[in-house]
Amino acid sequence: MTTSKKSFITIFAAILILSCLFISPSFSQEKLPPYIIGCGDVLEILTWKEEAFSIPEALVRTDGKITMPLINDVVAAGKTPEQLQKDIEVKLKDYVTNPEVTVTVRDPASHRFYILGEVQRTGEYPLTKRLTVLQAFALAGGFTEWASKKEILLVRKKDGKDITLRINYKDLADGENLENNVYIQVDDTIIVP
Repeated sequence: MTTSKKSFITIFAAILILSCLFISPSFSQEKLPPYIIGCGDVLEILTWKEEAFSIPEALVRTDGKITMPLINDVVAAGKTPEQLQKDIEVKLKDYVTNPEVTVTVRDPASHRFYILGEVQRTGEYPLTKRLTVLQAFALAGGFTEWASKKEILLVRKKDGKDITLRINYKDLADGENLENNVYIQVDDTIIVP
């Protein structure tokens, strides 16, 4: 191979690599929202060098609280693990010098979504990673033969109100209206008539 061909291949490879780094879909650069603890989640609370203030499995009750020795009930639901960590550290200062707490979500049971109607497997699904609407259909095993794939509804709570997004699966499958292939959020309900 000549030197000019090697140079061309090297430059082409470099351009290709750089284009992959700088030209990426906008959704991949989307900042993920922080995890919000919810009722039913199972947390691990570790207090460094203080086993008595560590809890391997703390269930967030339906009132949104967990119970810890001496400091009693602590509101967990609606907070990030980091916010809960700080709250516990503040309350522990009466009993421990410079408490260092780690809060880990062991089971994100509150993070669920629902698929109803003409899919193979209706029901409640755990939301353990970022999923799009198309991926949710795959989890549900696809559609039944009677599914109306052009009239799918996604119902979502936003600011205390239900909002509805109409999804046309056939458009998505044809590469059209891809902005409707939105990420699933906690408590979303997909209805396939």
